[in-house]
Amino acid sequence: MKKSIVKYPYLTEDVEIYERENGHKIVLAHKEGELVNVSTWVKTGSINEDDKINGISHFVEHLMFKGTHKHKAGYFDKTLEAKGAIVNAATWKDYTFYYVTLPKGENCKDLNLAIELHADMMLDPVFPEEEIGAPFDLNNPKVTDKRERHVVIEEIRMRKDQNWTKVYNACNYNMYKKHPYKRDVIGTPEIISQVTQEEIMNYYKTFYSPENMTTIIVGDFNKEEILKKVEKEFDFKGRANAPKKEFEIDKPCDKTVYIENTGKVNTSYMMMGWLGPKAAQLKENIELDIISIILGDSTSSRMYQNLIEKLPEQIFNMANCEHYQFKDGNNFFVQANFKPEKKDEAIQLVKNEVEKLVSNKITTEELEKAKKKIKSRFAYAAETVSEIGETIGYYMTVCEDLKLVEDYLSDLDSITIEDLENTIKKYLSLNNAVISILTPEE
Repeated sequence: MKKSIVKYPYLTEDVEIYERENGHKIVLAHKEGELVNVSTWVKTGSINEDDKINGISHFVEHLMFKGTHKHKAGYFDKTLEAKGAIVNAATWKDYTFYYVTLPKGENCKDLNLAIELHADMMLDPVFPEEEIGAPFDLNNPKVTDKRERHVVIEEIRMRKDQNWTKVYNACNYNMYKKHPYKRDVIGTPEIISQVTQEEIMNYYKTFYSPENMTTIIVGDFNKEEILKKVEKEFDFKGRANAPKKEFEIDKPCDKTVYIENTGKVNTSYMMMGWLGPKAAQLKENIELDIISIILGDSTSSRMYQNLIEKLPEQIFNMANCEHYQFKDGNNFFVQANFKPEKKDEAIQLVKNEVEKLVSNKITTEELEKAKKKIKSRFAYAAETVSEIGETIGYYMTVCEDLKLVEDYLSDLDSITIEDLENTIKKYLSLNNAVISILTPEE
């Protein structure tokens, strides 16, 4: 095994990374206390899907808890929750991850049990037909089977009804021409109702490969013993690695793209989106985080002050920013909810705030306040075993380099107002923006 060391800010011991011959990575991080976190991050999500299997990553996430050859459905959750564990999973564009947080137990007995059950679930799911539910015709109202296929379809329908989801999906879809990021992670009822057990198992066997998996253990334990335990339990039995995939990265649009949809809403929604740098381009991403805070993060942000507090007439109910980070390029969003009859004025006011990031120069006070907030967030993310596990998983999977955390605070301290201006001009031109609007039906 190849071993490397990372000096993780705010932790009392170096983080140890082990890369096995098959590509599986094991990360051990020390955090004092009784709680431990066990997680495995898999480098697969909607990025590995196409139009025929869109949503299969999320469906697999649900089905991973439905039993193995050793244990029936429900055993994993029931056994660990009886030990006080929190058990969950999540799927996004670049990854799917599974985690357990629990008290480690006397002599790490419960930690060892969690590793055994977690490894069994990750390496030997059976996806039983009786748990999946039979494929069915969406147009047949007589189907009443409530298996996992139907649970996921109901989740899709509930999410599709959310107003911000409608605005986001339209914006996201139009920001990309070819890249798989354009698809919605959760998929469609049409696909989930028809995908077969064989297709699900083939997807799992292809992408849940050693090289695609990083297993992270965070807590207070004997590292040598836990390393041996993880090695033993994660026996891939010669499983092949997934084929390498490279995707053409879309360039930003060269003129503003405007999409307007209507729905059963009482107010209007807007999302203005841009393509950004890759997640591993750390300094530029910290700069965009700073810009997000200055422009729209809190009640002291420019958007809140100028669009909500100081406007003589109320037009906006909310206005803020989001910065989503992805392996092949991030997304920066400006969002607003406003009175429908003030649509044109509202859009222009938001555009003005973006343009004023350059014309109304960012102040030293704004920069220092944003830096302080980011430092606090970064320190807070080292407070709990679950937050540490998630941060490590993100850097190992999305950035593909945990070493970046060593430079995080020095990169943050080095950022100047001129750096921010250059990043705004590079990524946040209105000519490169996609604007998605949702307004009430007539």
